[in-house]
Amino acid sequence: MKSLFLVIICFVMAANAHAMPSFQEIKDSYKKSDAVLLDRHGKVIHELRVDPEGRRLDWTSLKDISPSLIKAVIQSEDQRFYEHHGVDWKAVGSAALKNLFTKTPRGASTITMQLVSFLDKKLKPKGLKRTFAQKWDQIQAAKDLEKTWTKDEILEAYFGLITFRGELQGVTAASRGLFGKEPSGLDEPEALILASLIRSPNARVEDVVKRACLLREVMKANTACEDIAKLSQKALSGPYFVKQTAALAPHLARSLLKGGKASVPSTLDAGLQSFASEVLKRQLLAVKSQNVNDGALLVVENKTGEVLAYVASSGGISPAGMVDGIRARRQAGSTLKPFLYALAFEKKILTPASVLKDSPLDLPTATGIYRPEDYESDFKGAVSARTALASSLNIPAVSTLSLVGEETFVRKLSQLGFGQLQSDEYYGPSLALGSADVSLYELVNAYRTLVNKGIWSGMRLSPKKGKDLKRRVYSESAAFLVSDILSDREARSATFSLENPLSTRFWSAVKTGTSKDMRDNWCIGYSGKYTVGVWVGNFSGEPMWNVSGVTGAAPVWLEIMDHLHKDGPVMSRHRPEGVAARKVKFYNASEPDRMEWFIRGTEPETTEIQEKNSAYGPKIVYPVKGMIIAMDPDIPEDQQRVFFEANSASGSYSWMLNNKLLGKSSDIISWSPAAGNYTVSLVGPNDHVVDSVDFTVRGD
Repeated sequence: MKSLFLVIICFVMAANAHAMPSFQEIKDSYKKSDAVLLDRHGKVIHELRVDPEGRRLDWTSLKDISPSLIKAVIQSEDQRFYEHHGVDWKAVGSAALKNLFTKTPRGASTITMQLVSFLDKKLKPKGLKRTFAQKWDQIQAAKDLEKTWTKDEILEAYFGLITFRGELQGVTAASRGLFGKEPSGLDEPEALILASLIRSPNARVEDVVKRACLLREVMKANTACEDIAKLSQKALSGPYFVKQTAALAPHLARSLLKGGKASVPSTLDAGLQSFASEVLKRQLLAVKSQNVNDGALLVVENKTGEVLAYVASSGGISPAGMVDGIRARRQAGSTLKPFLYALAFEKKILTPASVLKDSPLDLPTATGIYRPEDYESDFKGAVSARTALASSLNIPAVSTLSLVGEETFVRKLSQLGFGQLQSDEYYGPSLALGSADVSLYELVNAYRTLVNKGIWSGMRLSPKKGKDLKRRVYSESAAFLVSDILSDREARSATFSLENPLSTRFWSAVKTGTSKDMRDNWCIGYSGKYTVGVWVGNFSGEPMWNVSGVTGAAPVWLEIMDHLHKDGPVMSRHRPEGVAARKVKFYNASEPDRMEWFIRGTEPETTEIQEKNSAYGPKIVYPVKGMIIAMDPDIPEDQQRVFFEANSASGSYSWMLNNKLLGKSSDIISWSPAAGNYTVSLVGPNDHVVDSVDFTVRGD
């Protein structure tokens, strides 16, 4: 009676069986645990795990699975797989008979029955084993599946969905994770081990070996049991490792592979990315003895702003390879000087022929005397602005900043896309020498602004979507002058000589930079088509040992630029309408006579260029901006004096204190202080204020 009741229940349940999905639906819905970053040509450039729940790799066709593994799995799990239609009734009967005489029950699930339990969550055991109803539903589902799926499709899906060990799901993950090879390359002992893992994926190594050796005997395999034991110990006793099929852009992949997408396109070029990575690593190994461990490299196409190479670290040779050196902020060094001179040219304060002093300079600041020095610790004397910029002389740059104004320069840097800038008071005169923290990403795009005729636009890491945001930061004429200077091999020779890694066989403009204590090396430059930026140093902030921009970053820049232009040079830009040429000669022949470029309206009246104090502009030397002067209570007030000092002794300028005339700047001005807030101004002809400083006097 009980048996009859069970049969009736089974038929009722069979009528309610759920339809199984098609093979193609299962294959299409399969999702890897890894997402891939594609380059601009659709090639996989990086593979990154994005699902922490399980490790699933590529879906593998049955034809790409080792015949040894297929044979071992069928022998272990379903010997009559090709003979039955979803259920092996002989195995069911044999299992039922054996279960009557053993305390350890044995199932008779076929490969098809196991597969349907993967496809339908309702068929999975609710506890240690399935209920009778679940078992019957599993049988019916297996029979239904075999009506619509081929045997090869069932096997292929089974190998794709089965868990072999820990979180390794599917034959590809198991093969690469445990044996470091693709499923097609599995040999006989590896196949025996994997087949033995299916029934108990997390079994002890000893138990897996025992099961694999028994399977070996049944299959009459040629593999020795000792070999199986050694291989099992090696593969299963420690953590698994899945080698990435592509690992060229880890930092960018972590940034772009979000939102659950299986693949994301990028603007990178896989070939260039690989080449750039190798060039950077090779150079870092060459200077490693000088305490250089890290580097970063960025290549962008000027016209589109598309990033072609994004090498954010030196990878395995770096002690901090996870740091993104392209986004990290470091001191800019001399790489900000082109933007300073471009501003001075645009405001018509300087021209490339303006003569500046490269001589000892002491600047009073709120914290004391600031004394800039050149990298080579020597002084060139009178130099043109062209030479000062091309040869990266520090003292003329500081003088130029005093002409332009620190606040004005900070605003210009902000327009160029430099973020997280401090106030001008924070930097002081050192801003001219790159005391601001910037990223390689920002620097490269700022230099790209120069080659793009002074127009800033954003860079792109993903294919274009929508319109580009553009803004004019410099006039085309000012951008042209700076580009021409940065491409001037002869003007650069005062510091770098004629032969150096900054000289290319095609037109290019380039600037190096080294931050304080040799903590950062930069080399940023562009041709008509590409801008390339390189940084080398240490993510830890440790200083390098005797490494400059020319010896550290520049060799990488040069090799990348040569590679980009291997098919032929790109010509320089044409002179804009707003620029005129004039022949100039310098007083005392401080520099050779030459043809020079000028923004129209700034051309000299005569060909001879002389050094003048006015080239620096009259400036207030004392008191300094924001100074607080405290009166001494122990000294009689009528004996306390403040002396105003300017860098111009010309009688054409006057001192004004809170809009009251004090006297000529050529006279010694002694002022008796009183508590209060003051503004002292230096006034030129026509009451034009050329400089002013706010300061405070505190009483007792």
